[in-house]
This record gives sequence, C-alpha cells and structure tokens, in this order.
Amino acid sequence: MATPTPQYTAKEIQVLEGLEPVRKRPGMYIGSTDERGLWIMTKEILDNSVDEALAGRCSQVWIILHKDDYITIADNGLGIPWEKHPKVGKSALEVAMTVLHAGGKFGEGAYKISGGLHGVGASATNALSEYMRVETRREGKTYFQEYHLGKPLFAVREIKASDKATAYNYHFDWPTEHGVRTTFKADKGVMQTIEPKMETVLKQVKNRAYLVAGLFFHFYDERVDKEYHYFFDSGIVALIKHINRNKGPLHAPIYIHKSLDEIDVEVGIQYSDSFNPTVESYANVQNTAEGGTHLTGFKIALTRAVNDYARKQGYLKEKDENLIGDDTLEGITAIVTIKMDSDKLQFESQTKEKLGNAEVGPIVSQVTKEGLDTFFEENPSEGRRIMDKVITASRARMAARAAKDAVLRKSAFEGGSLPGKLADCQERDPAVSELYLVEGDSAGGSAKQGRDRKFQAILPLRGKILNTERARLDKVLEFEEIKALVIALGTGIGDTIDYSKARYHRVVLMTDADVDGAHITTLLLTFFFRYMPEMLNKGYIYVAQPPLYKLQKGKELHYAYSDGERDQIVKQMTNGKADNLIIQRYKGLGEMNPDQLWETTMNPENRVLKQITVEDAAMADEVFSMLMGDQVPPRKKFIQTNAKQAMLDV
Repeated sequence: MATPTPQYTAKEIQVLEGLEPVRKRPGMYIGSTDERGLWIMTKEILDNSVDEALAGRCSQVWIILHKDDYITIADNGLGIPWEKHPKVGKSALEVAMTVLHAGGKFGEGAYKISGGLHGVGASATNALSEYMRVETRREGKTYFQEYHLGKPLFAVREIKASDKATAYNYHFDWPTEHGVRTTFKADKGVMQTIEPKMETVLKQVKNRAYLVAGLFFHFYDERVDKEYHYFFDSGIVALIKHINRNKGPLHAPIYIHKSLDEIDVEVGIQYSDSFNPTVESYANVQNTAEGGTHLTGFKIALTRAVNDYARKQGYLKEKDENLIGDDTLEGITAIVTIKMDSDKLQFESQTKEKLGNAEVGPIVSQVTKEGLDTFFEENPSEGRRIMDKVITASRARMAARAAKDAVLRKSAFEGGSLPGKLADCQERDPAVSELYLVEGDSAGGSAKQGRDRKFQAILPLRGKILNTERARLDKVLEFEEIKALVIALGTGIGDTIDYSKARYHRVVLMTDADVDGAHITTLLLTFFFRYMPEMLNKGYIYVAQPPLYKLQKGKELHYAYSDGERDQIVKQMTNGKADNLIIQRYKGLGEMNPDQLWETTMNPENRVLKQITVEDAAMADEVFSMLMGDQVPPRKKFIQTNAKQAMLDV
C-alpha cells in the first residue's frame, strides 16, 4: 500500500515579507555568496550612479574601500527624494532601500536607460548588509537613514550637527551639493566573502569609465593607501587602444555611432597583426559575456561589408569563395555596445549575460554595415591593410583545414590508433581518466612505471613545443608533439572541435621545477588558451607540483614542496642535531625513481595539483599577448617591473 502523501494546503505556502526573500535565497538575487556575489552587491550600488550619468545628471563618482570591509559609493547626481511616497506613506528613500521592485527605473519615470537590477539592486544589497547608511543631498539639505540586515534603524531624517559627530569616518568630505552617498558592509552571516578585492572593483570601475565617456571615476583603497582616477573622453576607442597596446595594430580604431529607432549603437573596430579575436559586447553598460542579438548583428554586418569591399576592389575574383566570419574576425578587437529603454531590454538569463531583443540585431547590423562601407570608401589605404589581413586569414584557414584533415585521416588510416608514445589508461570513462603531459623521455619513463595504469595515461613531450601565440593552426599542426596531443585528447581542433569527445577530464602538466619546466608549462597553457579554451573553462587543466627537496635521516624520509616547508621539516627531524641528515634538491623529474614520483606527485592521496582557471578572459588574453607575442618593449617592461618577485633556481 502506498504511503499517503502529506496534505498540501495554503498554510504550507511561505509568505516572505519585505527583504526576507533576498536573505532566504541570496543566490537568486546576486548569483552567489562568494567574492562574485560581493561584487554584485557593490555593482548594484555603483550602477545606480552610472544610471544617473546615462540620464545626463551625473559627472562624478567616488568609490572608497574602507578598513573593516566597509564600502562607500557616492555621486553628484540629483539624489533620491526623501519626501513621503504618496501610496506607501513612507519616505521615498526608505521605500527605495527596503522594498523590492521599487525605484525610479520603472514605467515612464526618471530613468530611460538603466543597467541596474531594475529596482531590485539597492534593496538586495541592503538586505545582505549588516550595516548600510544612505545619504541623499538635494536642494541644500542632506537626509539619511541607517539599516541593519535591510531593516531601518530609525525614520529618514535630516542630518544635523549632532549627527555628523557619529557619522561614519569617511575618506573625505562629500564634495558635491547634490547626489547620493551609500556605505555598506556585507553580512558575514549570509555572505562567504565580505572583504572586497581591490583588483576586482578597480577593473570594473575602469571598464565603466571606458563605456561611459565623460564620466569621472575616483577610486580610493584606504587599506593600502592607493588611489586611481579614470576619465575617458573617447570612450570605447580608448578601450580598444588599451586592449591592443601589445598587439601591433594595423590602423587607427574605426568608430561607428548612430541612434536608430530609439536604440543607441556604438561600435569600435581595430585589426592587429595577432591571430586571435577579442570581441566584447555590452547592453546598457552591462557586459553581455554570452553575446546575444547585438553581437550576432555585428558579425553578420562585418562579414557582409568586408566581402562587398573585397569584391568591389578585386581582392576576390568571381571564382573565389566568399570570406567567412572566422576570416573577418582574425586579429580583430571589437567593442559593440547598445543603449535602449530599460523597460524593453530583455536578457535570456537572470545573470544578464546574453541579450535577447530580436529587434536589436538588424539595427546593429544596419548601423555597422553603413559605418564600415563609409570607412572603406574614405580610407582606401587602411582598407587595403584589412583586406590583406582577412585574405591571408582565409588562405591560412584552408591550409589549416587541410592540415587538420590530414591529422584526422592519419588517425583513421591507422585504425583510429593513438600516438605510439602514449601509454593509455585502462579506464574508458573520461570523468575519471587522467592524462599526464610529462617533460622528457626520462621522466616519461618513470611516470609510466610509477602510475596507476587503471586511470592514468602518460604522454611524454620531447623538448619545448611551438609557441602557438605566434602561429596559425596550419603551422601548429605541423608540430609533431602538438599533433600527438590533439589525437590523444580526442576532441579534434579548429572549427570542428568537439569537447564532448574529450578522452580525459583531467589533463595534468608535469614538468621540472626549474625555469625550463616553467617555460614548457607556459607554452602548453598558451596552446590550450588559444586553441582549446573550453578545456580551461571546464576545469580540465591542472599543473602538477613535484617536490623540491627530499630530506632523509636514516630510515626517516620526508619531501618538501617549498623552502619554507624544507626549513620546518629540518627543525622537526634534527631537534638540535643535524647529524646524518641528507637534503637532496631535485633538479628534474627524472631524478626520482618511479615509486618516488608516484608517491609525491601522482598519488591522489598525497599529490598537490593546481587547477588552472580563466576567471578574466580579457586579462588573460592581454597577458598571453604581452608575454608570448612579438612585441618586445611591453614584455621587457613587465620583466623589469616584476623582477624582484621572481623565484629563480640558479
């Protein structure tokens, strides 16, 4: 007999009042409770100030990271009204800070263009803060209110002389006659991270300065006594120049700007002599990392405009195939940003990373096509450089296809066999299979003998692989070590890559703990970042951490993975007597016998692996271009700047 199900009646329905839903399910409102969630809390306050600028009412924004995890954001906008709301009977300031879906961003109100959470943001941040203080300055008066866990501590009131004595100790007086100043501290009872990371906040502040031309940002971090000020009159053109500063640009940035059907479109384009594209898109200042209709419209227009010009100028003959999107994107840096009525803005996900408005695509496409047609007509010499770039990219693509097909044909001809040097594992489930990429035949031999054959595969690499930052795919696949790696991974490469066919979900780079080993690791990471980025995004790439020292005294044996750990173990082993203590510094993996290599570096119970992730693709792209590209001056400057931090084994 079936177990009776409990009754489901009206009393089982929970009614969460005020800001309780935010505290009950913070992930629904800010995505997570870690560092990213803390940034979202900060962003929602910051973007209220940016929205004021987009509405033409704000020119200055201040951001201060205080000690004890307090954050302040202020602006010189119009300020929040403090008068009583006619429907609610409370101050408009209190309503905006304590009621979800309340604010000036709804209906035909004060905000036509908005990038915030449409009224949810400030109140959500308040709900997740152990302390918040909001001051609004209008018409020569300053009113304020303080909150704890989203609840007001007192009614909204005007700041008097007595209040100033107990006010928070700010970095500086608020140098404006109107605007809003908000201070908050995240609640550690809900948030896993409450300490703001300067690099994260600073990057986003700088990004907004690029996107909102003419808005002045002042950033202060009291904890480290640093300040930064950003103002870019040229907007996305300045951003493109920044991204391409290490890439050898082929021409001055192309800037296209036009409003059509109440949608404001800005496009910036610049080709460089690199091979990898950098294309970023934004909607109402929000980064749409997953693209959307505006990005699709841009790519369609770019391909059409380039093909039309190539045909018109004779770069493509009648018998030639049209250039495809990949050809026109090689080496491009492009920024596509739209601004539109926030009430009409549609995103395909709650995280707002993909624009879904169907009407935006054709408008961006039309604006981009017209702008590029005009540019090519008025700038024939720059047009010639771009044509040379994309035509060469097209030829390289065809050569790469032939090389890729040759690799696949070779594998198929040999019965789908794997590279001869690969010692594969017995396991066929990729989720539990590991591939070790090992530096040198000697270490490869030790790894093959010491591994667990059930789930660990070994692929020895001879010497340093090709620097793939400076090579197209056809040249990459001429390199035997890379060809063997591609076949071993099973994903394929290029336009037909299929990550679902990956034969291993853990790829471990195991090199010597010296300068050459670090270089080989960097070359491998460059290959994965440029040609198999999803392997990084999916968390499949790891770096092994072999020990630096073996310490032995009689039968007592220890391994140390750093100088500090070595010193600690020495104290423990000697206890005042250093007799018969032998310390061996490993110069390479080949110095370890199979048992030692297994015990220290490959045994899942003992080993230390570093998982490689790419949290900031734009920053990673910049670093790879600078360190592995052709431009020497920026690399030299980087080395000189960071030389004192280098850990060298000489």
